This record gives sequence, C-alpha cells and structure tokens, in this order.
Amino acid sequence: MPTTMKKLGVIQFFSWFAFFTMWSMANPALTEHVFQTPAPIEANFDMTITAQAEAFNIANTAFQKSSNLIGSAMGLYGLSSMAFALLLVFYTSKRRINRKYVHMISLFLGGLGFLLMNYTSPNNLKYCFVFIGFAWGSILSMPYAMLSSSVDPKKMGVIMGIFNMFIVIPQIIAALGGVNFVSGILGKQAINAMTVAGISLIIAGFCNFLITNKNAISYQEEI
Repeated sequence: MPTTMKKLGVIQFFSWFAFFTMWSMANPALTEHVFQTPAPIEANFDMTITAQAEAFNIANTAFQKSSNLIGSAMGLYGLSSMAFALLLVFYTSKRRINRKYVHMISLFLGGLGFLLMNYTSPNNLKYCFVFIGFAWGSILSMPYAMLSSSVDPKKMGVIMGIFNMFIVIPQIIAALGGVNFVSGILGKQAINAMTVAGISLIIAGFCNFLITNKNAISYQEEI
C-alpha cells in the first residue's frame, strides 16, 4: 500500500466517521437540543387517559415538525457542497491549488459547523450545514485527486478499490457502537454526537499535515 494512500486513509477514517455520525444522530440530537422537542416515548404516557393522549400527540407533532425542519436544513449541505465543487472547477481551470490546504480548511469549516450546533438557534441551524457542505464537497474530491496523482496509473483500479475500504471501515465501526461509545464519554445528551463529529473532522483536517508527496499536494505535477 503506497505511503500516501495510508496517510489519506487516516484522513478518510475520521472524515467518514464524522459524517456517519451526522446521518445517524443528527435528528435526535437537534430535535432535542436545538428545537427542544425530543421524540416522546409512548410508553411514558397512559393513552387511556385523554389528557395524556393529547399531551403525547402535541409532543409528537412538535417533534415531527422539528424533524422536517432539520431535513430541510440538511438539504443545504448538499447544495453548498455542489457550489464549492463548482468554485473549485472554475478556479483550478486557470490556477493551481494546494490540495492539502484546501482539504484541511474545508474539513475545519465542517468541524466548526458541527461544533456550532451546540450553540445555534433553529433559525441559524442552516448555516451550520452550509459549513458542513464545504467539508462534504472536499471529501468527495480532494482525497481522490491527491491519491490519483501519487500512485502508478497502471495500478489505479486496484488502488482506488482498496482505498474505498477507508470509507467502509469507519462506518462499520461507528455503526457497531463507536458513535455511542465516544459520545457517551462526553455525557448522555444526544448533541454530544455532533460534538464528536466536529472533533473528528478537525482531527481529519490536522491529519493533512501527514501528506508530503508533492504530486499529491499540487494540482499540477510540478510545484
């Protein structure tokens, strides 16, 4: 396995761990912490009593509304990632970029977006996802650009196939309890999962300092 690929694998691990955490935990975390409308547990209500049945319905309706708003806000990270990708296309058509630092800054912005969820309001939540979109756009492009410029073209297919393991492995670890374990260290609140995602992206950003291959760093082969 090429050295640059191993280093990029570390970056990918923390990046995809963060996004799997968001996909699995954003709704319970944000409905509870940002919107103050956690999902009601039906077992805690006596549905045979009219007042409690109504209380459950009111709480459940508020939760559903919050979930819909969170879904709309999450849609913005896809749009901002697309805008970021288009900006890179236009910029790199005329100038070189330092892929390492572009990816690093993008991951830092995404990490900031996750961390700000602890302090944001429902109206400002969309800006957190805009920041996250910058990281997402970079994750889908920069690691592959860096890898493809630093390996033997004749082995590109095999290398890319193996490289995708660094996408799958962190998601498996997260799904098997990694998210709950790490966020549980910070406390029982669901929003801690978003803090873990933010820290994970920031760690991934700092790991870009591991990349030293000049072909991987530069848009063109010469620096």
